[in-house]
Amino acid sequence: MSINKPVSEKPTSPGLRQPEAATMPVPVPVARDAMAVDPRGSRLIGGRYRLLERLGFGGMGTVWRAHDEVVGRDVAIKEPRVQDHLTAEERATAYLRMQREARAAARIDHPSVVTVHDVVLQDERPWIVMELVRGPSLAELLDEGTLPPEEAARIGEAVAGALAAAHEAGVLHRDVKPANVLIGRYDRVVLTDFGVAQVEGEQKLTETGTFIGSPEYIAPERVLGHRPGPESDLWSLGVVLYEAVEGASPFRRQTTPSTLQAILLADPARPSRAGELADVIATMLRKDPSARPPAAEIIHGLRAVSQPPPKTQLMPVPIPEGGGDATAPRPGRFRRFIRRGKARYWLAAVGVLIVALVLLSPPGLPEGWKTFQEAKLHTSFGVPRDYQQSLDNESVAFTDPRGVFSITLQREKGRKTNGLGWANEWKAWYEAGADATMQDARPLVAKAEQQGREGGQMSTTFRYAAGDDTTTVYRRHELFVVTGEGYGYHLTVEMPDAKNQRAHGEWIYREIQKSLQIDDL
Repeated sequence: MSINKPVSEKPTSPGLRQPEAATMPVPVPVARDAMAVDPRGSRLIGGRYRLLERLGFGGMGTVWRAHDEVVGRDVAIKEPRVQDHLTAEERATAYLRMQREARAAARIDHPSVVTVHDVVLQDERPWIVMELVRGPSLAELLDEGTLPPEEAARIGEAVAGALAAAHEAGVLHRDVKPANVLIGRYDRVVLTDFGVAQVEGEQKLTETGTFIGSPEYIAPERVLGHRPGPESDLWSLGVVLYEAVEGASPFRRQTTPSTLQAILLADPARPSRAGELADVIATMLRKDPSARPPAAEIIHGLRAVSQPPPKTQLMPVPIPEGGGDATAPRPGRFRRFIRRGKARYWLAAVGVLIVALVLLSPPGLPEGWKTFQEAKLHTSFGVPRDYQQSLDNESVAFTDPRGVFSITLQREKGRKTNGLGWANEWKAWYEAGADATMQDARPLVAKAEQQGREGGQMSTTFRYAAGDDTTTVYRRHELFVVTGEGYGYHLTVEMPDAKNQRAHGEWIYREIQKSLQIDDL
């Protein structure tokens, strides 16, 4: 698990790594649009919807922003898209599925379900006209970082309510994931994309062997081929909430088969940054669907996190002045003391002292962290409590249970340069290609300070050259400090370079450096 220092031996890769899930829709060529063109060159469908811009696309369709010229409002239109190699029967099945998507969403009455306005048939293709939700998806928000438990619970409560309404209408969504949750104006939460929904009483459209949904969010019973129920959608929501607060899905692995295996066999680590939301998520991710609570109970639990009851405050009892009620209780000795003018100065001095003590006290560890102390390394620092530890005489390594982030600290003797010079040695070593496991390494060195001593830090992006993981970009943050007696300390935190995981990894690095105490300094 440790990172080898730059010597002649071939280095090994530090820690586990987690690539991006290979479940994103593969872009396909956009088919020629079957629509009318007015004399001004604008494209219309149904004689009323003028397409303005493309908002997004996936495996089943393209979503456009359009203007309804009859009622004068902007709408979202989903254009059906099928690949050219499909047979006529497969094309007909895809179009029928889109029609069912419109019917599935239209039969659900809930403010957090996208509203379907119209379905326009043109050249035997169904174009779904929906309300335009102006705002990002939850996936886009998570690209920028994780959510606090209260906000994640608020979003989850709205989605759970939408799912409860859908289930009451006989509709299973079957593809609950961050990309299908939109955050509109005034913090409105909207569940969209019922493209793979299953409607009770309608003939099954899924072909034999076809995999429906996004693998990392699919419930265990669906992986086993069992008939899904409302509990399957709530499992998917539990995975979404876990990712929202932790920054990574608990089951995402390098390949689809390994992801499905993790769903069946792996017990996700308790989320460390979820607070009281962790208990709700744990009930939603029970392997046995019959053990998961119903939607009403989940909504109640999420509401308790998003809207905690106000703390009870004791109101001060008014003290009569002068000729007050003689029967009123007399103020105690402390209150009488406060009334005296000199006591105010005494209280002000105490307040200043308390503020000074707070400011001078060392910052505490984040929730769910613990202090690691090791006499052989002459150091202590904070690490997440659920990380797995590997220790030898010269180094210690930690990896999180999902294998996304890794932490390594090394101590070595006989360093002759300072921390900044040591960092530049590693920079030159990376740039020379001495670490054969790294491709396209781009290191950047800067000054750093640790416990008042000057050091160096380095940020490096790269790709792993070993195995089949050559497309995902990774990042290392490294700290180099050398003591006056020549003991060198080298801290490394490694993470994927995806936005949400990079932000969480950089936060881990900062918290460790802040808590790091080196006895030799």
